[in-house]
Amino acid sequence: MAVRRSSVVVTLPFFLFCCFCSVSLSKQEQSHHNQNKSSSFSLSFPLQSHPLPHHKLHSLRPSLASAAVAVKSPFKFSMVPVVSIPIGTPPQTQDMILDTGSQLSWIQCHGKGKKAAAGGAAGQPPSPSTATFDPSLSSSFSVLPCNHPLCKPRTPDFTLPTSCDQNRLCHYSYFYADGTLAEGNLVREKFTFSTTQTTPPLILGCATSSGDDKGILGMNLGRLSFPSQAKVSKFSYCVPARASRFGPSPTGSLYLGDNPNSGAFQYIGLMTFGQSQRMPNLDPLAYTVAMQGIRIGTRRLSIPQTAFRPDASGSGQTMIDSGSEFTYLVDEAYDKVREEVVRLVGPRMKKGYVYGGVADMCFDGDAAAIGQSIGDVAFEFEKGVEIVVAKEKVLAEVDGGVHCMAVGRSSMLGAASNIIGNFHQQDLWVEFDPGNRRVGFGRADCSRS
Repeated sequence: MAVRRSSVVVTLPFFLFCCFCSVSLSKQEQSHHNQNKSSSFSLSFPLQSHPLPHHKLHSLRPSLASAAVAVKSPFKFSMVPVVSIPIGTPPQTQDMILDTGSQLSWIQCHGKGKKAAAGGAAGQPPSPSTATFDPSLSSSFSVLPCNHPLCKPRTPDFTLPTSCDQNRLCHYSYFYADGTLAEGNLVREKFTFSTTQTTPPLILGCATSSGDDKGILGMNLGRLSFPSQAKVSKFSYCVPARASRFGPSPTGSLYLGDNPNSGAFQYIGLMTFGQSQRMPNLDPLAYTVAMQGIRIGTRRLSIPQTAFRPDASGSGQTMIDSGSEFTYLVDEAYDKVREEVVRLVGPRMKKGYVYGGVADMCFDGDAAAIGQSIGDVAFEFEKGVEIVVAKEKVLAEVDGGVHCMAVGRSSMLGAASNIIGNFHQQDLWVEFDPGNRRVGFGRADCSRS
């Protein structure tokens, strides 16, 4: 599940480096590794700037990944983390939203804007990022025909049934809860990290129509997600704190594989759900955690833990989502947070103002002073693990000097879940380790990571 709000990131020149590091494998992962031997490596990619006009929510369905790659990519923080990745042969660099809340990765293929120029000769970096991918320039590109198993109408990996188009190619549609639709053909293509390091051809969407101007790198637990198909055992990212409105955007990092900083991480368990536990309001492929409570300042709010756990219908699930900007809470939790904010700074709230139809704890005036009055905000988990947002950073600037608590009411999205968004993941390593059924956190200055 992912919810995105529009924003801008800044273009950097392409740079590339490679250094070798080890990747530890479980016994189960070793069998995959023996079948898919490849060198461990670390790479870095730039981010590019474009406004993100639409913001999405939700896509479902199964299976899990394994391992053998270690890649590092920096991304710049906007409202969503965006990583630039070379795709194809020779590579064309594509901007992709890093989204732990969805499964299918897809690239822009609708042909608007200039065509991507192919990468240079061996050893040279690929072209600068371009808006769309040109399949005719890639020798490793292929399409999925209608008779492919994924093109059966009952395939559970898509929010709308796949179909056969007029060219006898497999057509997919991904419908997101904010009304955004991405559709096109299912294809196979390689991710080209260097001239010697590539993935096998992975199944992607080649979008001929979409509401966004970037692709999506789907990172959830589904069998078609990038980690599952690329055999990545774990991955982690570090979202830098936002710069001032007019300052340069800082750069964070994405690791695929082992993170050299993980010795300092604190881990909590992932909740997992079997086939027999599928519920109408549950996303079984999300990174679901058992949040225990919320603290504002020194006061632990009187929210029952059941508000953060899936009930019989799946409502109340709590997930970690890089593709959502704000954090969203079910009504029972949101009402308690709002009640405490009103108690602390109610007279200074902007009356009648609701940002994006979901967030109504907003303010004019001195954001620093208001944040000081609110205090630190902490999301509490098992084993004493917390995500703590310092009082200086509890408010997000949204419109013309208006600042809001970066917390929305999930029911206003038509969702029945708690979603911890990337605003509350700033300056924090977040590691996803599905093989060990855990998520790790580590404090960091992500602009220096």
